[in-house]
Amino acid sequence: MIGTLSMRVLRAPLLNTLHRCQPRHNIKAIRSSIRTLVTSIDPSHGLTEEQLAIQELATDFAVKEMLPNMAEWDEKEYFPVATMRAAAALGFGAIYATEDFGGTGLNRLDASIIFEALSRGCTSTTAYISIHNMCAWMIDHFGNPSQREQWVPQLASMEKFASYCLTEPGSGSDAASLSTSAKKDGSDLVLNGSKAFISGGGDTDVYLVMCRTGSDGPRGISCVLVEKGTPGLSFGKKEKKVGWNSQPTRMVIFEDCRIPASNIIGNEGQGFNIAMKGLNGGRINIASCSLGAAQASIENAADHAKVRKQFSKPLASFQNTQFRLAEMSTEVVASRLLVRNAAVALQEDHPDTVTLCSMAKYYATEKCFQVINEALQLYGGYGYLKDYPVQQYLRDCRVHMILEGTNEMH
Repeated sequence: MIGTLSMRVLRAPLLNTLHRCQPRHNIKAIRSSIRTLVTSIDPSHGLTEEQLAIQELATDFAVKEMLPNMAEWDEKEYFPVATMRAAAALGFGAIYATEDFGGTGLNRLDASIIFEALSRGCTSTTAYISIHNMCAWMIDHFGNPSQREQWVPQLASMEKFASYCLTEPGSGSDAASLSTSAKKDGSDLVLNGSKAFISGGGDTDVYLVMCRTGSDGPRGISCVLVEKGTPGLSFGKKEKKVGWNSQPTRMVIFEDCRIPASNIIGNEGQGFNIAMKGLNGGRINIASCSLGAAQASIENAADHAKVRKQFSKPLASFQNTQFRLAEMSTEVVASRLLVRNAAVALQEDHPDTVTLCSMAKYYATEKCFQVINEALQLYGGYGYLKDYPVQQYLRDCRVHMILEGTNEMH
């Protein structure tokens, strides 16, 4: 299903940046390093020239602006607002929102390529950027002209940051059973309830909230927009997490939180459909983040195996090491094909889109985590030290098998 894209994928504001882009030194270095291992693991394999330019831009940003800060952001639990706004200036704030109100106007395969490239620089930060993009697309795709005009430009520039609020303390994978309510009171809605495990919660500006405006079940759910600072909106404590530490996670709490009924995104009762359509893309995005972390882990482990000696020989000379690297490479390439195939299916509204997105999310997050774990093992005791990024890739990717629908559900 992966086909050639036309020049129309290079949208402003990304286009001008691509023209100014330096020669593809980072991509070339990566290709050179990888080819000593397995040529086909090259993440640029099969891409068009336009996609290669997009990939180079994202890789260059990841290597220069994110990777040097990744460990510090993790240790200090720092939300890198300035860096993310710099990414937005390259067109990464609303990648697959239309150009009508400031989106970049790329497609889902382009987005996957970008998130995979960025994730090698910091998986946690990239995962939040992907969630923000999902929210921007939901407003752009389902919002009315007034909502789109107000919010998409601010989200595209990351002047404002967004959070996706579906999960509740008592409803995770069974999202249709959510209980947060929004009852009509004149021209307003009054929200009561809480959302759990919300990425960016407390630090972001816009919350897309799935709430019950009607009867039980999915048809009684609507999507509403709640701005930070609205009376009745509050946040729980900042959660202490194994990974994803460069983005805050808190409960989002509504206590007689009053918003205009005009803040409904789409139609009343359409919220569950909006949430699920958003998650189709979200699953590809998160799988792409796992791909980037696994790719970086293989490269790092292969380099380590060439210089680390045991029994007077480099680890890379042992057949067991070669077998492991070959198996790891195969899993990454298979995962990438599934993810990119699902991205094209989503873009083209293929009838099996939901199934393909679930397959890609399940397989890629499982296998890429295993690959990263194997990479850590190849480092031996060094892999367990925070001096080496492989342990952070491992911690950041562990949650990918839980969020966006647990892998058991998929």
